[in-house]
Amino acid sequence: MCGVLEGNAPRARSARQAVERAVFAQPLFGPGMGLVDVGCGPGSITLGIDGGHRKSTVDFLVADVRALPFAEASVDVLFAHAVFEQLKEPGAALAEMRRVLKPGGTLALSTSDWSRARLRPKTANVDAALRGHYLLCRRAGGDPFAGRSIPAAVTAAGFRDVRTKTRYRTDATYRSLATYVEARLVTALETATTPDRDQLASAARSAWSWARSGDGDFAQCWTELLATR
Repeated sequence: MCGVLEGNAPRARSARQAVERAVFAQPLFGPGMGLVDVGCGPGSITLGIDGGHRKSTVDFLVADVRALPFAEASVDVLFAHAVFEQLKEPGAALAEMRRVLKPGGTLALSTSDWSRARLRPKTANVDAALRGHYLLCRRAGGDPFAGRSIPAAVTAAGFRDVRTKTRYRTDATYRSLATYVEARLVTALETATTPDRDQLASAARSAWSWARSGDGDFAQCWTELLATR
């Protein structure tokens, strides 16, 4: 197995939560298979992929997803969690993933879709704060709604037998999400000199109110995708 670290990789999670991210692809992982976990961060998912047996050899590399350090047709399974929502050009990454996969190899992706996230209550302040959050995501070159477009992008990249499933998970509490969005908007305002400043300031005020409005429910929507090279 090999984990490829990306610059904006997800934060560490508990071992149980980490393994849950790869459950849909778990049947693909077998002894002696060449597996690459792209955007692995600290390796919390990577180290749990073998079911906790830890009999695999695991190497960690720093690389660009558009230029993976593997030979053509050398990988059995390529897994990526929470990567494509951070990419400006998903097509280039998918082309590179297809290059390194063996014929018949499997691509396994888990990609979030904020357009289908469940938040209750979903007030005007929540909507305004999230619009600011999405603006920052796009400014960084990502797509907060990537989960809804990833199946078409995978098909366009030449993969076949594309299968998807929607899964909802409680990745954060309602209030911790509000606090995170507020902090992110406040930080952005410290350096904002663009025409977006007014929108970000308004979104930050809405996030401030949201974070102090009480408890609620939040479940993130994930598109889990399997496709064949």
